[in-house]
Amino acid sequence: MSTSHLNRGMDLLREATELAKESWWRFFDWVAVVEWRQLVIIWVFALVGFGMLQTPEPAVWFIFVSFAVKVLAGGKRKAELDAAAADRKADAATVDRKLTEAQMATLQAQVEPHFLFNTLALIGQLIETDPSEAARIHAHLIDYLRATLPQMRANGGGTLGKQVELSRAYLAIMQARMKERLAVQFNVPDFLGSAPFPPMMLLILIENAIKHGLEPKIEGGRIEVSAHVVHATLHVDVRDNGAGFNPLSDDGVGLANIRERLRLLYGASAELVIEAPPEGGTLASIRVPYSMMEGA
Repeated sequence: MSTSHLNRGMDLLREATELAKESWWRFFDWVAVVEWRQLVIIWVFALVGFGMLQTPEPAVWFIFVSFAVKVLAGGKRKAELDAAAADRKADAATVDRKLTEAQMATLQAQVEPHFLFNTLALIGQLIETDPSEAARIHAHLIDYLRATLPQMRANGGGTLGKQVELSRAYLAIMQARMKERLAVQFNVPDFLGSAPFPPMMLLILIENAIKHGLEPKIEGGRIEVSAHVVHATLHVDVRDNGAGFNPLSDDGVGLANIRERLRLLYGASAELVIEAPPEGGTLASIRVPYSMMEGA
């Protein structure tokens, strides 16, 4: 091969590499700024289109990658903008508050529904074998996304009622996947629905209960979500009868996230408590100051 041909080949390789990089960052930027509603519509069309071609895998991968980019890029960008705005416009007290909000947003961006990829893959499989079941799980997934996406953009706000709604949608999907291996019970009084409660924390406890408590058991088990007030403190509990937990083990990312967000929001007035009930399993409890929403 002549030197000129080799140089031409190297030039083509460099051009292809630069084009691939440029295309990726254009895709990254587009996903980061596109509205969630438009993105979900594109997901649905992708699933339907590739499902009709009997090749749902590309659609599943596209949805998985774009969702991950959207959550991570959106949260990081918001955190950076909050911190920059605080540095430019505020006095010392406001700077501290804005930096705290930015840190909260960064922590919030770490929350990713780990089950999403498996759920989309399951829908892709069921399109061929059981279309009605695929449609049912797809409907549950849309309910979940409608409940969770606005809460991912919340800055510490939210109510217990919204978190329960989100948790019900998530558990409906998990029951469709686990069938009789998962039983669910909610014991949350209606009057507590308007109580302020940080977004996504309840879902993390439920995910942990399934991943570490029930999935290791062949027969599965039960999850109970409950809430009550004790001396002006709201207790939100997730109890499972699964494999239990090791009190000497470190917190994972999810539990560490909860502890840090509670510290930022409430200081020493809130806590995450993990217990091993005498009857077995695990009891995880988030305890925050109780107050009713204005106008509730």
